[in-house]
Amino acid sequence: MPLSWAPDTVSGVVDLATTELERGGELLVKKALAGLAHGACLEVRGESPHLRTHLRAWCRGHGHELLPSTDRNLIVRGHDDGARWSNATRAGAARASEANAVRDAPPPSWGLAARGALVEAGTREFHFHLGRKDELWADDVGDLYRQALASQWDPERAIPWSAVLEHPAEVEDALVQILTYLIENETAALVVPARFASQVHPHFRETMQLLAVQAADEARHVEVFTRRALLCRAELGTSSAGGQASLQTLVEEADFEMASFLLSVLGEGTFVNLLTFLRRHAPDDCSAEIFRLTSQDEARHVAFAMAHLMRHARKNPQLRERFANAVEQRHDALRDTAGLNQEVFDSLVLLAAGGWSRPQIERGHDAVVELTREMDIGRRKRLQKLGFDASAAAELSALHTRNFM
Repeated sequence: MPLSWAPDTVSGVVDLATTELERGGELLVKKALAGLAHGACLEVRGESPHLRTHLRAWCRGHGHELLPSTDRNLIVRGHDDGARWSNATRAGAARASEANAVRDAPPPSWGLAARGALVEAGTREFHFHLGRKDELWADDVGDLYRQALASQWDPERAIPWSAVLEHPAEVEDALVQILTYLIENETAALVVPARFASQVHPHFRETMQLLAVQAADEARHVEVFTRRALLCRAELGTSSAGGQASLQTLVEEADFEMASFLLSVLGEGTFVNLLTFLRRHAPDDCSAEIFRLTSQDEARHVAFAMAHLMRHARKNPQLRERFANAVEQRHDALRDTAGLNQEVFDSLVLLAAGGWSRPQIERGHDAVVELTREMDIGRRKRLQKLGFDASAAAELSALHTRNFM
């Protein structure tokens, strides 16, 4: 058989000696081929009696060519990336310099591939429910994610659990009732981002990561609220049917944008005011620090929701109509429920009062009324940032659930 190559066309040599191809020799061949131009030939030397057979199969699988030869040494003609990558796509922008750019709608065939990776042709398709940039992206989501990581705190170290508790027993009971209410609300706020994180196309990794951190934040909140509630009491407080009904509408909301709007823009935004109020009226340093740290976390959650919904609303003004409809539908669904647990309202009054004297209770009640006014002002401001006029924002804020979340 005549040779199909001439010695002067060989551009490189790799000597495997006694190393078998399947025991790492293929890595040495791949490395040698990587340094050659497309179509160049590599001479492969080796002492294994199986080298020719194994090398032929390897070349076939990687799109290279083993040239006919009667010589003991073998010649491989290399091709760029091999046949398996000849139809591959880059999971990013069209130009290599923008390989890490975020696409508006990445194809299902990119699957779990890292953004910017070369995706082999024929990869199975993954179908993620949230796969469009407009519905889940914020231009500063990467910064928000990094801020969230930098702001993580360890409950064991950050909270002064041994702080002196000198307030009246009735105030402690009120605090336990409020904490019980917070636990169930934060559990709902954990379930929602955790559910949607698994539905995000990995191409939008920053959004997926941020939702995961938000879920971790809420898990930490449930932990510290529970631990503080049981610090001096053996049992938690009450959970009302109205409160559960309100939270059920959030947990069962199937649309990511609507869930973000109802949970974060309205609910968690309102909770930032509540946690600030609780910090202001906390009866001890331990509780005050818990409310300070958790309110900071909630403020980040609101910031992300506002960022991605403002971005989407600018591109799609009809989104505001859907927001309004969601608020009205939730209000109608909860029309016959009691709203905020009366025990929670009374506990807020007593906590702000600090005691049972008539003047104290009056001051406590006035403080809770002022809290609800501040909550309303905050909701209206956020609604106006999303593009609602002042009148529409006031109407929608007034329809928000009496359960606060």
